[in-house]
Amino acid sequence: MLDHPTDNLTKSQIWWLAIRPRTLPASTSGVVVGTAVTLMEGKFQWIPALAALAVALLLQIASNLANDVFDFERGSDTSDRVGPVRVTAAHLLTPSQVKKGLAWVVIIAAGIGFYLTFHTGWPVLAIGLAAILSAILYTGGPYPLGYHGFGDLFVFLFFGLAAVTGTYYVQAGSTSLSSWLMAIPIGLLVVNLLVVNNLRDIHTDARVGKQTLAVRLGVRNTRINYLIWLNLAYLSIPVFILLKIIPAWSLLTWLSIPEAIRVTKIVLTQEGRALNPALAGTGRLALIFALLFLIAILLGLVVRIA
Repeated sequence: MLDHPTDNLTKSQIWWLAIRPRTLPASTSGVVVGTAVTLMEGKFQWIPALAALAVALLLQIASNLANDVFDFERGSDTSDRVGPVRVTAAHLLTPSQVKKGLAWVVIIAAGIGFYLTFHTGWPVLAIGLAAILSAILYTGGPYPLGYHGFGDLFVFLFFGLAAVTGTYYVQAGSTSLSSWLMAIPIGLLVVNLLVVNNLRDIHTDARVGKQTLAVRLGVRNTRINYLIWLNLAYLSIPVFILLKIIPAWSLLTWLSIPEAIRVTKIVLTQEGRALNPALAGTGRLALIFALLFLIAILLGLVVRIA
């Protein structure tokens, strides 16, 4: 049974389903944090920042399209799927159409990436190529990362470390200790998006041989895993403040704790389709956390100027 009615959908509505907009805060959050750090250190450049955001969003969409078509071709999207509709499995788009869409998204991302490479240097090209390749190999290729328990590491590396430090790098031309450290909490929060996704699909994934980390850990330990990453993300902020890496204003990120508690209650008590609100909530939490950090940095700058 699908979560969305699919009768009489227009092509644009179908492609909107395909890109899975509820997952896009995952890619946006890292760029927001990286940009906040450039503001904090006086190295902000708005055009490279917007370009980094565009690339991050496009890579997230590319990953979503690749997951959609390759999961279908591997037979892991079955009739008892409990997650949101997948357009290939629902026969709303053919595998060929989704692959063509994927190719166009990659081409556009690469075009913007070449601008950033010209603006900053070859490391951007290397990171971009690695991100594109990983987005496709997450569920595609002879050894799909997501099928062998490496999905969580992939998400942390590319939607945490690479997103934050890469955003900082294209604006500053280098990285900083602050950018590397602030990539950790936002990376952990984004990883939890995948933790919830895989917790929801744990039984169906196990049946088709998809060995996600959740399948390997089991339901109870996956929930504990979610709690560990969540607590580490929030506890890292006062530690970084004490180390004078970020300003005390950064404690504003803790204003998102009520949302974290609300989502965690769902994660700890629900299974299957009932976890879909937690999936959207975890993505929203990461973005709220990132925006609060940005607000904290801006407030610090205003106070400093005043």
